[in-house]
Amino acid sequence: MAWDHFTLVSPNKVRCLICPQELAYHDNTSSMMRHLRSIHHVGTPQMSNQTFNPPPAVSRKQQLDAALVDMIVVDMQPFSIVEDKGFKAFVNLLDPTYIIPNRKALGKKVDDKYKATKEKAMALVSKASAVSLTADMWTSIHMDAYLAVTCHFITEEVQLSTVVLGVQKFPQTHTAAHLAEAKDVLMEEWGIKWKVTGLVTDCAPNMIACANLLHLRHIMCFAHMLNLVVKRSLAQTPELEDIRSRGRKIVGHFKSSTAAKQKLSEMQRQLARPEHKLIQEVDTRWNSTFAVLERLFNEREPMGAALASLSSDLTPFTSEDYQAMHQCLDVLKPFHQATVELSEEKQTRGSRSWGSAAKSVPKRP
Repeated sequence: MAWDHFTLVSPNKVRCLICPQELAYHDNTSSMMRHLRSIHHVGTPQMSNQTFNPPPAVSRKQQLDAALVDMIVVDMQPFSIVEDKGFKAFVNLLDPTYIIPNRKALGKKVDDKYKATKEKAMALVSKASAVSLTADMWTSIHMDAYLAVTCHFITEEVQLSTVVLGVQKFPQTHTAAHLAEAKDVLMEEWGIKWKVTGLVTDCAPNMIACANLLHLRHIMCFAHMLNLVVKRSLAQTPELEDIRSRGRKIVGHFKSSTAAKQKLSEMQRQLARPEHKLIQEVDTRWNSTFAVLERLFNEREPMGAALASLSSDLTPFTSEDYQAMHQCLDVLKPFHQATVELSEEKQTRGSRSWGSAAKSVPKRP
């Protein structure tokens, strides 16, 4: 009760929110409670005969605690940041009176934030008459598998809304039965089991079989299908396969060699060009080939000058190679633009992209 009527103004001093009096603070609320009982009759029988209403204003500490929690959630910072000397010094310079919550207390505040946000999200989803789901499997840098399931629906205000139902570790084998079981649990928890009109996933057989087990209409991710069209078309174009192969070697050299990296930056400065790094092709990343070829083509002059001054066995691209790249980029650009548009947060989900929507519900610590 004491902290409902007091705010901490320094590590050893508190101020009453009812009157301006300040009291010494020694890690207990005894003096605060005495002040409330004797001066303001809070917690005494006399209180029932008075019309006193404590101010509803949130204390400065509560505001700062909430801002700290938001920073942890939005920026995905570790709880250990509150133990870092630099962070403590920075906060102390901003507000010497603010006592940073310890790691355990911060964890509880983040967990409370998660629960409160999830309750709001569940209330919003409960009002929807029909929803669609998107699902994807992905692997973390620690090689842990995760299943992400996102819900999409139209609100009462006729606005497209997206809520992440769960991003959970998935240690089981990725069979259709295990996937169906995990999604069924999420649908039951969120109360949408009979509202789902469709499930959007990639074209993997286990995902398709999972939808069948759940008796849901399966919709193949359109962006994923576009990516497959591009990949298979590129694989059937020998000239481009050779260019891509040499491009991977050239990019790898500039990424692994400090001398090559410095030489490229030097040539870019001499040509008054931005110091862009080369991009390596990643087979599992959508539009990767387009991004790689576009960067190689745009950086052809500084890259060629850098290669000419370096000692390596790499085969530089010819003018014919760059002409082929240019023609390929003209063909790939519409696919790139379509994929980007399909993956935007405010667009109708013909795609299973869920990354931007993950902000809707903070992840549990």
